Amino acid sequence: MKKLFYLSTLLLSIGGYEANAQFTLSAEVRPRTEFRHGFKTLTTESKDAAFFTEQRSRLNADFLSEEKNYQLRVSFQDVRIWGEVPQIFKNDAGNTFISEAWGQYFINPAFSVKAGRQIISYDNERILGGLEWAQQGRRHDALLLMYEGIENETKLHLGFAYNQDDDIPEPALLQNEGARFYSLMGGNYKTMQYGWFNKKIKKSNISLLALNTGYQNADSTVSNKLTAGMYATTFLGPVKIGGDLYYQGGKQAKRDVSALLAGINATFTTPVTPLTFGVEYISGDSNPSDSKITSFSPDFGTNHAHNGFMDYFFVGNANGSVGVTDLYLKTNFKLAGGALNVNVHEFLTGSTQTAGDGATELDKAMGTEVDLVFVKKLKEGVVWHLGYSQMFATDTMEALRGGDKSAIQNWAWTMITFKPTLFTSK
Repeated sequence: MKKLFYLSTLLLSIGGYEANAQFTLSAEVRPRTEFRHGFKTLTTESKDAAFFTEQRSRLNADFLSEEKNYQLRVSFQDVRIWGEVPQIFKNDAGNTFISEAWGQYFINPAFSVKAGRQIISYDNERILGGLEWAQQGRRHDALLLMYEGIENETKLHLGFAYNQDDDIPEPALLQNEGARFYSLMGGNYKTMQYGWFNKKIKKSNISLLALNTGYQNADSTVSNKLTAGMYATTFLGPVKIGGDLYYQGGKQAKRDVSALLAGINATFTTPVTPLTFGVEYISGDSNPSDSKITSFSPDFGTNHAHNGFMDYFFVGNANGSVGVTDLYLKTNFKLAGGALNVNVHEFLTGSTQTAGDGATELDKAMGTEVDLVFVKKLKEGVVWHLGYSQMFATDTMEALRGGDKSAIQNWAWTMITFKPTLFTSK
């Protein structure tokens, strides 16, 4: 935390250096307390529930040149669990790091180049998202070529990334054998290229995305996986219709990939509250030992926002390669000066699954999840969240995940976010 204080002092000094430029210093402090008993996967009565507070602290510096032909952002972040560092200490655990550090140069008002560590987030964040629910967020080291037309009615972004770790010293050994091997595994791509096109036409909005990610194999070869599809929203009278469709092909770990994600929803406005009904199908794999991967993976999306807040699906290794069909109802009500959001999900498997004997086919129904989140703005820059979720699991969920479906599977949390602007030059 001392680092953030010193950095804020330094950045304020920089802010006064170029008086005619726009400099903004903002901050965020976001502690979140959680009670977990069946979060991400089924638990048993014999296991103790988790109870902890995790806090994110950020300091953001934004700069816009006087001619408005370039801008940059540097964001420092500290993420820690309350109590992980002693009250009296000389050495910190080292959780302070750069969250964002990028610059954007405007060739003209429509064309720009953006480079550095940055959030890449589009549409409903199904494929590419900032993952801001997680305290650390998701960031990419990338170069973007961007076209954004008048009033943002037409947009085209091209993105490129090439990742390399520092296990081989620079510069003397960079030409040695194995110098380009990327050893940072855990879902990190070695190369990434994408194109995103967005067009607004009256009350309709459509986006097209093509994303290629290359993953390093153990033998130094690279397998490329392609995700391509579309996201769209429109209005049919008073009803808002939204949907997305994506296909994955190519290879992963030298295995062929052929997988699908498809979803559609409709939002109706009523005198009391809006009602959103939807269904999403994400293909799974009935036999993971086959040479072909048929389970779709939304690798870089904000998955917490889609298939239930308890993160049973596509967060970490949750749900493996089973896939999911998600039938859902979402709504919200005004309550006590805030809003109560209510989501109900009915989860079915996205593929045929069998019991331990390998012959008995499991019922597709995995469970029902109810998510309740109360949100209230306390003051300008101060927002409070209070959430409760419960999973009502079936025998199929227990067979696939283990645990005990008869135990209470719930998750409760509260979070307060302070997000003030500390300084703005005129």
